[in-house]
Amino acid sequence: MPILLPILLFAAAAAPYDLVIRNGRVIDGTGSPWYAADIGIRAGKIAGIGRLAGVPARRTIDARGMVVAPGFIDMLGQSETTILVNPHLPSKIYQGITTEVTGEGGSIAPLNDAILKADHVAWEHYAVRPTWRTFGGYFARLRTQGIGINLASYVGATQVRRMVLGDDDRAPTAAELERMKALVRDAMREGAVGLSTSLQYAPAPYAKTEELIALAGEAAKLGGTYASHIRDESDAIIPALDEAFRIGREANIPVEIWHLKAAGKSNWGRMPEIVAHIEAARKAGLDVAADTYAYTAAFNTFSAVIPPWAHDGGDRKLIERLKDPAMRVRIRKEMETPSSQWNNEWQQVKGPESFILSAVQNRKLIPLQGKSIAEIAKLWNKDPIDTVFDILIEDEAFTMVGMFMMDEPDVALALRQPWVSICNDSQGSALDGVLGKEHPHPRAFGTFPRILRKYVREEKLLTLEDAIRKFTSLPAGRMRFAGRGVLKAGMWADVVVFHPEAVRDLATFDQPNQLSEGMRFVLVNGVPVIEEGKMTNALPGKVLTR
Repeated sequence: MPILLPILLFAAAAAPYDLVIRNGRVIDGTGSPWYAADIGIRAGKIAGIGRLAGVPARRTIDARGMVVAPGFIDMLGQSETTILVNPHLPSKIYQGITTEVTGEGGSIAPLNDAILKADHVAWEHYAVRPTWRTFGGYFARLRTQGIGINLASYVGATQVRRMVLGDDDRAPTAAELERMKALVRDAMREGAVGLSTSLQYAPAPYAKTEELIALAGEAAKLGGTYASHIRDESDAIIPALDEAFRIGREANIPVEIWHLKAAGKSNWGRMPEIVAHIEAARKAGLDVAADTYAYTAAFNTFSAVIPPWAHDGGDRKLIERLKDPAMRVRIRKEMETPSSQWNNEWQQVKGPESFILSAVQNRKLIPLQGKSIAEIAKLWNKDPIDTVFDILIEDEAFTMVGMFMMDEPDVALALRQPWVSICNDSQGSALDGVLGKEHPHPRAFGTFPRILRKYVREEKLLTLEDAIRKFTSLPAGRMRFAGRGVLKAGMWADVVVFHPEAVRDLATFDQPNQLSEGMRFVLVNGVPVIEEGKMTNALPGKVLTR
């Protein structure tokens, strides 16, 4: 027996790797300088890092002249539906994204018949038939189907509100709030990573802070995070941040501020104030951080330009009001009047030329995708606000738009903060099928490579090592994704191999449906989904749970 032990140890040490990435410049995700090493992968995990020439491998990748880094983590991805349409998500993997977090306020579960009926336009647009009602059922469908990247999801506070209250503008009773809390607990037990809010979009604005604290408290008990598209990203951003901070303190839960920005022309130049406000909260002991997509244009549900009261009862009631001449007059007046009572996006841009029609479900409107509201108003010979109303009516309020509403110095300052990671804030897309017919924000195809091109290579705002940290270990730590975000032995082999001087975004606002370039290999759980710059059609992704 004493003789067998060293023989067994030698056999284990000499076991071949499934794959070795040789001769690369390893940027491990921690922010440390790069170093030269080989990386050995076995059974989906990193099994060795160093000089591995003496150990056999079933397959070898020569990464000479290239960077080897952890796969990128998208802190807000929106792909919960489109991953059922195209599970490969080419727009994501060509950016180097291997993991996505999704579920912004309105999550993929839980579901009931009333929500399915109210949201039928979106389901029909993507030709997806929901066969689940819970997160457990949804995750089971993903595992059966197969997915190209790893996916995690929050449970949305808006979603549980709709499960109990529908789309009505009212507070829950004590009994109803208990039902909502139970739905959060169930979602967390089934794998949700926390509670999310998107407080700009009805019916979310109807929720008071106390309601959100109660729901966030349930997520906190099960190790979750509170992530928020805060109530106002423009004039009232400081009170909106304070609300998020209060929720974090009183629910005893970490806080993530999604897509940090100073929105609206009247707020350009306020990012130093916003950063200082978050820094003060961090200094006081609140676990709060943020993320950004680093473009000056946002992307939104177009119906958000309509004041919240007009959404009471859901999209069907909204459309009825938009068809009512008296209601149109009232809504118009509120859109044209600056107000601190709601997040008035019509007042945050320079004019109707700042809105770009991006995604519609009505086929008659597809030729208008990519055009500004000013251009469409001219084509239709209508006033711009009437044009907005009529588009929403024709499209059953499905419409999405891009909006130029941020200033570049503010965007750059947010990106530089050490506690700011990166999000796409866009669903995974493709060049063909129903997804290829949309006209998305270019961030859908280009966010991560654009940061590497623009802010690392051209403007030198970030070092390559720091950008990679923002893409990898920082979000992994925020999300408590044990085993991901860093290249070291024992971690899951989510790995990207790319040319640091060649990686770039091609997507533009005029032509957004263009895959990024420069990713030679992208591995998800040790399996290439990009190989020699081409998609392999492998589906090695996993559902990530808390």
